[in-house]
Amino acid sequence: MELSVYKIDGQESGKKIILDDTVFGIAPNDHAIYLDVKQYLANQRQGTAKTKERNEVAYSTKKIVRQKGSGGARHGSIKSGIYVGGGTIFGPKPRDYSFKLNKKLKQLARRSALSIKAKDSAITVLEQFTMEAPKTSAFISICKNLKFEDRTKVLLVLPENNNNIYLSSRNLPRVKVITSSELTTYDIMNATNLVLVDAAVEVLNKQLGHA
Repeated sequence: MELSVYKIDGQESGKKIILDDTVFGIAPNDHAIYLDVKQYLANQRQGTAKTKERNEVAYSTKKIVRQKGSGGARHGSIKSGIYVGGGTIFGPKPRDYSFKLNKKLKQLARRSALSIKAKDSAITVLEQFTMEAPKTSAFISICKNLKFEDRTKVLLVLPENNNNIYLSSRNLPRVKVITSSELTTYDIMNATNLVLVDAAVEVLNKQLGHA
């Protein structure tokens, strides 16, 4: 697949770039995408939720009422889960939600996600650019020049880290800037438009093209 390369002013640069068909043109594997996104979300979970059980609640251990003759149930402790402030019955405990996936499956998932974006014409290739200083208004102008709407989720993929570009976009809730090495299936699928700097395309072709 061949795409035009745009400049930050929204005009075509006159250059073309080839997207490797083994990365951007495969038949998407929906289940691989599902597993990779599920793993990403699971790995974000802290797993620190914890409630106290009846043996951990700091209450008196005195028997509430006598065993028989009260006309009611035979309660043994105010720590019971049926009382307000008592222990939680089968409450959550700290746990690790993360799980592992095969490396080749994760690569397949990323190639599938990129192929979906390419098929939907949701990929824009941008000429490599720099920013002399962090400036959010300048970054907003770039998005407007590329005709992205205000509610569009934009994912900008750089070949390497650029602190000024990152800081310029940090305050924009619908924009995310990452490097090609940080690209995940979740980020690709969560974005409405995928903006690839031309050098980042070459990195992705190299990383995923022969997997």
